[in-house]
Amino acid sequence: MTHVVIGYPSLEDTVKIVKTMAQQGVDLIELQIPFSDPLADGPTIMKACEKSLENGTKIKDAFILMKKLTKEVKIPLLFMAYYNNVFKYGTEKFIRDAKTSGAYGLIVPDMPVDEESHEHFYEYCKKYNLNNIQVVSPASINERLIKNAKVSRGFVYFTARQGITGAKEKLDPRLIGKLKNVRKFFKIPIAVGFGISKREHLEKLKPYADIAVIGSTIINVINESKEKDIEKNIKQFLDQLVIPAKAGIQAIITLLTE
Repeated sequence: MTHVVIGYPSLEDTVKIVKTMAQQGVDLIELQIPFSDPLADGPTIMKACEKSLENGTKIKDAFILMKKLTKEVKIPLLFMAYYNNVFKYGTEKFIRDAKTSGAYGLIVPDMPVDEESHEHFYEYCKKYNLNNIQVVSPASINERLIKNAKVSRGFVYFTARQGITGAKEKLDPRLIGKLKNVRKFFKIPIAVGFGISKREHLEKLKPYADIAVIGSTIINVINESKEKDIEKNIKQFLDQLVIPAKAGIQAIITLLTE
């Protein structure tokens, strides 16, 4: 799964980038709605969000763009947003419009399970049949994993480390053990993100996870490219990175597109 920030470098570029990723064999794409204070994101994605907001990107633009893209690519596209955006837009309205736009799932990393009685987030996701992708971390104790497993749909997003996003040279040596523990609590597939940046990481994770998420590294490719070379450079990067999907990915795609 790859990650883009909607409106970075521009809305038109976002469309081209997503279509290029789909053509290169990416199985899922996460489209982030820009926010002014993205707490889980490192400087690379934070700066992309800032630039998108400076360009005037609004939530309604994200829904329009999603509707356009889902007509042009055949793989599941998901929204990633912070709960402040969801809440200000109106939780039920946001989830309804996300589903109507064609999104197959929604990742909201700062939506706490314990607030459901007040926010009704999971209730609305179920009502509109939008997969809510829960985010858990190496610091999540078993009690939290159990709570998240009860509400998570589609797949679960496991962060490879605590803290913020960003490309890293090496994976945490404790990661595999943490992944094995998460697997005990979730019957659905596991995605791993935060710091995944090269094929070596994917090969190491493949026996233990179903999806690898490439985020900051993709944004870095965009940052280092002239506008006319963005699509070409993304193709070259993904050619080196994409490996055949596990059989389980087909179950994910089937589930997300039902």
